[in-house]
Amino acid sequence: MQQHVTPAPRRRMIVGISGATGIIFGLRILQVLRRLDIETHLVMSKPGERTLAYETELKVRDVRAMADFNYLDADVGAAIASGSFRTMGMIVAPCSVRSLSAIATGNTDGLLTRAADVCLKERRRVVLMFRETPLHAGHIRAMAQATENGAIVFPPVPAFYDRPASLDEMVNHTVGRVLDLYDLDAGLFNRWGGQPEAVPPDDVRARGDA
Repeated sequence: MQQHVTPAPRRRMIVGISGATGIIFGLRILQVLRRLDIETHLVMSKPGERTLAYETELKVRDVRAMADFNYLDADVGAAIASGSFRTMGMIVAPCSVRSLSAIATGNTDGLLTRAADVCLKERRRVVLMFRETPLHAGHIRAMAQATENGAIVFPPVPAFYDRPASLDEMVNHTVGRVLDLYDLDAGLFNRWGGQPEAVPPDDVRARGDA
């Protein structure tokens, strides 16, 4: 008797882009997830659309075309607003103060923050690439509350042990570390091995007098 095997469903990731600076992180995540064959569901806030115009030459339609599915932030009845719609979780890249605060308190006012709240209540991973500096006490309290709710606050702080030679390499390192949190290895950076490369003795970095 022939048995029909149902193929495993394609893995899904929700990607939110809010109005903070650093939209390159959201764009790179969409690019890499497509290469990893992860089905992407994009929601971009209106402030995110404005940041896109400030920081890139892309149009909103160009970004929407980078995702498998996309939604308006006002569409609070979209599939990703329901816990019954199964996903790996959500990445908000970048994450503004307003979005972080809404997610921290559960006071969601659009699809982006609603989708994050749904992922948290379903105990799915939510990573918030929080972009703000310096911080006042209200920001720190909001980060603590979001963490207590189950989110991971991940400020995109660059690492320098790999000696990045370009902004592109710095972005890739950060995106690779975010995807590590979902057990996705995109091969975007060199992992720390504990032993630095040999440095010529006349290198000012070795003498520490740079």
